[in-house]
Amino acid sequence: MPPSVSILQQIGLGVLLVVVVLWTVGLVRLTRRDEHEDAAGRPAPRRSRDLLGSVPRQTGPGGPASESVELSAAEREAFEGLVRQLTSRS
Repeated sequence: MPPSVSILQQIGLGVLLVVVVLWTVGLVRLTRRDEHEDAAGRPAPRRSRDLLGSVPRQTGPGGPASESVELSAAEREAFEGLVRQLTSRS
């Protein structure tokens, strides 16, 4: 190091390098662990169907009932106009 660099700057650089190395090692270990098991230690699902099975149902016996609202004629026309505006831009 050049003589103009103080001892505190040298110590700070050393601490920063140690933190970066530890962070990198932890990140690599975390990403490799996720390939084989999830955070609870269970094996990782192999198919997307297994992943979707873990999402709770939003409607039906286990969830809230479906809701619907009847629109007036003016509201329906306004909505159709909005849809036409949005689809004409793309």
